[in-house]
Amino acid sequence: MLRIWGRLNSVNVEKVVWCARELSVPFERIDAGGAFGLVDTPAFRALNPYGRVPVIEDDGFVLWESNAIVRYLCARHGLGTLMPEDARLRADAEHWMDFQLSAVAPVLSPVFRGLVRTAPEARDMTVITRAFGDLKEALAVADGALATRAYLVDERFTMADIPLASACHRWFNLPLEGTGLERPDFPHLFAWYERLKARPIAAELMVLPLT
Repeated sequence: MLRIWGRLNSVNVEKVVWCARELSVPFERIDAGGAFGLVDTPAFRALNPYGRVPVIEDDGFVLWESNAIVRYLCARHGLGTLMPEDARLRADAEHWMDFQLSAVAPVLSPVFRGLVRTAPEARDMTVITRAFGDLKEALAVADGALATRAYLVDERFTMADIPLASACHRWFNLPLEGTGLERPDFPHLFAWYERLKARPIAAELMVLPLT
């Protein structure tokens, strides 16, 4: 059986669990990271020397990095559904996954850490504000793309949507009151997020508190 290491309210673990459940792949999840620790043990470091979650083991095959895991699961269990068979559509899906990883995640991280995990008196608002501005620019690109389509690729739910939706769940729920930061009106991105959040599996995962 597939094993997934990682705490469920981690944005990166959420992607993998969401993907596995959409594909109806049975799995065992083991809490790790954050308050659960485990990631600094020799046994975990043997799986992932980087010491981060998620990590999977699938019949002896070990893999880490969340978007790589999503691609792997879709290639094994979702070719023609979550992973498009057409080479160009698949490349388009992978391009949006890379966009989440390269353009969104690096600037979402300091904003999320600063506003969710840091006490107000200890926040570096200069860093947070700069990253927040960069994050708005990145998400404006996605909002523009979604102005003409219901999903990121081929007018259907694919592996492309999962990583960005998990990130946008954090974006749309950041505690901005009292920070002086304003979330722009991204109507197309918000409509897409609401569409994905209504999926039964996403609805279960996206009720967990942000930590």
